[in-house]
Amino acid sequence: METNSITENRATKIVLRLIVISSIIRAFIGGWMEFSNDEVYYWTYALYPALSHFDHPPMVGWVIQLFTLNLTLPYEFFMRLGGVVFAGINTYLIYRIASKIKDHIAGLYAAFLYTSSIYASILAGIFIIPDTPQTLFWMLSIYFLMDSLPKEINAKSRKNLLIGGLMIGLAGLSKYHGGFIGIGVALYVILADRRWLKDWSIWAAGAIAVACMFPVIYWNYSNDFISFTFHTERVTPALELRLDYFFTEVGGQIAYNNPWNWYLIIAALIGIFKGRKVMQKKELQVLLYNGLPLLLVFTSFALFRRTLPHWTGPAYLPLIIIAAVYWRDKLIDAKAKNVSRLWKPNRIVGSTIFLTVVLCIAFWLINFSPLQLGKTDASKPEVFGEYDFTQDMYGWRQINKKLKPIIEQDVAKGNMKKNAKFVAYEWFPGTHIDFYIAHPNGHPLIMMGNWDQIHKYAWINNDRGGLEVGEDVYFVNVTNWGRDVHQVFDQYFDAIEEVDRVEVTRAGVLMRYAYLYRLKGYKGNYPFPDPFEKHHHLNN
Repeated sequence: METNSITENRATKIVLRLIVISSIIRAFIGGWMEFSNDEVYYWTYALYPALSHFDHPPMVGWVIQLFTLNLTLPYEFFMRLGGVVFAGINTYLIYRIASKIKDHIAGLYAAFLYTSSIYASILAGIFIIPDTPQTLFWMLSIYFLMDSLPKEINAKSRKNLLIGGLMIGLAGLSKYHGGFIGIGVALYVILADRRWLKDWSIWAAGAIAVACMFPVIYWNYSNDFISFTFHTERVTPALELRLDYFFTEVGGQIAYNNPWNWYLIIAALIGIFKGRKVMQKKELQVLLYNGLPLLLVFTSFALFRRTLPHWTGPAYLPLIIIAAVYWRDKLIDAKAKNVSRLWKPNRIVGSTIFLTVVLCIAFWLINFSPLQLGKTDASKPEVFGEYDFTQDMYGWRQINKKLKPIIEQDVAKGNMKKNAKFVAYEWFPGTHIDFYIAHPNGHPLIMMGNWDQIHKYAWINNDRGGLEVGEDVYFVNVTNWGRDVHQVFDQYFDAIEEVDRVEVTRAGVLMRYAYLYRLKGYKGNYPFPDPFEKHHHLNN
């Protein structure tokens, strides 16, 4: 029988190997794949830093600035490097938390389940989105809260609680959902452990968390609380019951968290609610109050409003810990019968294998698949490839390589000014065009659309000088997000001229086209959203 020290050493070595291998895989994918719609938009947070932004707090922009040396290295690998590093840290944190609750085998299970989560390991572990830093600070919050709230009140637990308050504040600076950690703490203290109400440290921790949000609050105050208004409109319940939204949300949660993981979590929760004791009651309550409020609120919203499954992603982080401890407890008896089964349980290993298969398929589908999942009617090239979601992250480098000499030749002929501005309509795919085509070649891009369509670009447009009357600009129309160019721009420009068309291929198969247009003679009559106007009408 292994001693505790041997078990700890063996488990720690396995977890460290897991972190190294998964980090190498994440780094490779992060450097190879082109940006998704959301990621390339958050590049603007680093390009135009501010105390906060239209749709999210500033942390993701700061992370991009940190890992790209303030955009000195503006490449996918470095912009995503924060996700790779944070996922590795989170894997070790969840290992340590579960190890403290149960033992190092439970910690090992938690590390594998975290790595098997599509949300934690891929969405927040490879891509650079607000969830990327949020998961780091969420995990750090859990780590310090578990070392304070269920413990005796003393100097050590107070210190950990104060650090936990700081981590909650930093989670809020990453994404507004971080506030749910604070809600969880309040629920725990009020419903489960009122002794903290009499101690100064709980109030000091709350003050620290709120103080961290000062940049966001001040920015919103200066901008008519536009960010809060935007998100309030997104989640305000309608009167109509929408079961289609609800089942889409639940299905998305299952998919995002790995169906195998989701089953293990739900089975563990059912077993615990039926009375199986796998950890101390206060420890369980801290974890449940950390996860269930966020999960229940947004799942309930889905009954009436369209939601996004990754909104509930952080709620599953404490639930992963519960599941790891639960299944470790279930397999204790197996130790005497089959030690190998204890170290490599089918339930945990199966979850990791499932994620590996899904990741390989997705990587092939986006980068190497000859399958055209969109429209393929040759008589309608203006919408060729439309609705093929795999093309959102493919072909932009190819488009730039093919359009760059065409634009240079067009300028050389005197058809357009050097560094002529581009315009785009809506932030997707507009920000892709900005990042991959316009900005690297010295062309400012101006975004057209209403508040919901351009978000932060309302400020960027002003920083870039907007459009002058009579100005000539370029427009790139990609057919998987095809626009009716004349319908969109005829009333705002004197003339529209098609310059050329290039093909985007994958595995030798035509995927979509990219058209380059000259929009000549801006009339000065486009109703650009004004970020300095009070009482914004977001839907206009």
